[in-house]
Amino acid sequence: MDTLSVVVAHSDSPAPETGPVSKTVTALEQIRRMRGGSQAHLMRCSDQAYYVVKFQNNPQHRRILANEFLAAKLAEQLGLPTTPVAIVNVSEDLIRWTEDLAIELPRRRVPCGAGLQFGSRYPGDPRHVAAFEFLPDENLRRVTNLSDFLGMLVFDKWTCNTDGRQTIFLQERTPRRRRAYDSLPRPYRAVMIDQGFCFNAGEWNFPDAPLRGLYTRNRVYESVTGMESFGPWIERLETNVTEETFAEIIAQLPPEWYEDDYDALTRLCEQLLARRRRIPTLIKEVRGSNRQPFPNWFQDAIYLGR
Repeated sequence: MDTLSVVVAHSDSPAPETGPVSKTVTALEQIRRMRGGSQAHLMRCSDQAYYVVKFQNNPQHRRILANEFLAAKLAEQLGLPTTPVAIVNVSEDLIRWTEDLAIELPRRRVPCGAGLQFGSRYPGDPRHVAAFEFLPDENLRRVTNLSDFLGMLVFDKWTCNTDGRQTIFLQERTPRRRRAYDSLPRPYRAVMIDQGFCFNAGEWNFPDAPLRGLYTRNRVYESVTGMESFGPWIERLETNVTEETFAEIIAQLPPEWYEDDYDALTRLCEQLLARRRRIPTLIKEVRGSNRQPFPNWFQDAIYLGR
């Protein structure tokens, strides 16, 4: 079934009043401003974890927060390596006493908004965890979960991520006492971040284009030999994402993140359910693009996707 009947029966249905409660933490300290158009901030929170926090009054769109939360929860259903997310309560006092908690606009500077913001958990203590935004091809060969880039491409085509695939690479630090004895290069693990431009950012539509959602280096797609390489991920999408999945996720979203427009949110979910059948077509369009990202896909085989 491709209509979201569990979530919405009529266009004027009210938003659900109860549902699973997502993790909510309180911001305690601003650590530093992060790079990027959303002007997020790294913050230490009440659970003693660190979160990259995006604010409702970010320069991109308020819906970016809903996109991040919805996309992260959907990616989790597919077993993709995204970061855990939380709702972060940022107080007016913390903003008032932290000069750097501000949004830089072309002609003015405004304080970050107080209230419920989106948080993506940072992978550990930023003083001790090495996170790399780029790896040369030689080091990409030491990434242990390269196959997850195939699953993330399925995901990004499904959600129409209009940005390139954003990724960080984590490398475990070796304890000092072992470094003298450890001559082998340490492996990396890819973590997929920044889902704010899924669903075309604040537009909530699907202007599909072949190169959107691709990672910058073709090296991560060398294992692709045909549509069957994406088969396990397409199957997960078809079986693990249901109407009930959407109902549980959107019940957790603060209404202010989607501007209290519940009808628009449910329409978005209905469209996503219907788009699942388009994934093979969208991937074939990627293959036929001028970039040629799948160097080892030589011929078509019969793919018996459902």
